[in-house]
Amino acid sequence: MKTGLKYTIFKTKWGFFGLLADEKGLLRTILPMSNYQKAKRYLLVGMFRGAGEDKGLYFELQKAITDYYNGSYVDFKKPRFSISLPKSSSLVCKVVKVCKAIPLGKTITYSQLAKKAGFPKAARAVGSVLAKNPLPLIVPCHRVVRADGKIGKFSAPGVRRGKTASQQGSKTKKKMLEHEKLIATKARRH
Repeated sequence: MKTGLKYTIFKTKWGFFGLLADEKGLLRTILPMSNYQKAKRYLLVGMFRGAGEDKGLYFELQKAITDYYNGSYVDFKKPRFSISLPKSSSLVCKVVKVCKAIPLGKTITYSQLAKKAGFPKAARAVGSVLAKNPLPLIVPCHRVVRADGKIGKFSAPGVRRGKTASQQGSKTKKKMLEHEKLIATKARRH
């Protein structure tokens, strides 16, 4: 169990979103859930039980996330925060960096992301990296789709598990992409 962890759970238009951080930066996010307790349970699962609540944790980021779910155009590179990824391979670091750069309202394929990350034959490995993404929305893995244009699976923390987890994940991914297309279209008009 890690010590020195802090978390916050805050309400958005879509539900309760959570952030977990250590002294180095953001460790985990949880997509909106129906209630505070459920979000807390998912956010703190595993080694994160020793975390203390801090309502002001990354307040600027909390505001950006709330604005995003309210339908505002948000660039998650603007709020100041760092990411604390455990020791990661070159592949993981590059995939995260390229994925973070995918603009709101756009999608790319797993193979395109692999190529941009410098691993042109590693589309499956990219999929594996994104399936373990601990920072959904901040590292927008939902913007990566299959080569045939279909949504594909989505297994982000906050997506319900169980028999229909794959269907639930795909619905969440589709909802996020549709939301972002509306935001991007509105932003282009203004």
